[in-house]
Amino acid sequence: MSLRLGDTAPDFKAKTSMGEISFYDYLGDSWGVLFSHPADYTPVCTTELGKTASLKEEFDKRNVKVIALSVDSIESHKGWINDINETQNVEVNFPLIADDNREVSEAYGMIHPNASETATVRSLFVISPDKKVKLMITYPASTGRNFQEILRVIDSLQLTAYHSVATPADWKSGEDVVVVPAIKTEDIPAKFPKGFREIKPYLRMTPQPDPIKN
Repeated sequence: MSLRLGDTAPDFKAKTSMGEISFYDYLGDSWGVLFSHPADYTPVCTTELGKTASLKEEFDKRNVKVIALSVDSIESHKGWINDINETQNVEVNFPLIADDNREVSEAYGMIHPNASETATVRSLFVISPDKKVKLMITYPASTGRNFQEILRVIDSLQLTAYHSVATPADWKSGEDVVVVPAIKTEDIPAKFPKGFREIKPYLRMTPQPDPIKN
């Protein structure tokens, strides 16, 4: 069965560019981003891994641990990492899984027969500290991932995990949010002391609540 939002993310042991890991142990109490690449030495993925390395402080700020995957070997990964560091002016600072037996790829549904019988598609998963899958995105090979959007979604997931709000279209951290329908209008002042605007009975906006430390 395919992995779905809300499912428990499969645990696994794997060899990586930073040694052998157990996925759950690696994540600990952090949020996680797991993302796959069809193969080493691919141009779009080279830029993506470089961008990820350059955003380490942003991921750290959000208590997020990143890990990437490709079906190629550790030796291949190490050579590719050298190229990434050289061409993207970074130091890759997260593990790259060598999934040569495709166990992780199959557990996460990263191999799509319409794309390739042997290589992973470019999937990305956001996983919460309770190990639930909170986001899944699959990109075509020709389109690089927008990492500002990934950070934006993580901000939304973390905010909505701890407050009874949802984030509207194009929302960015710091902007007004939607009070969820389950909250009665008469109960909003006690729950959201910053005030609220009722645009329609089902559409109530409030300033973003103060963040809760992850």
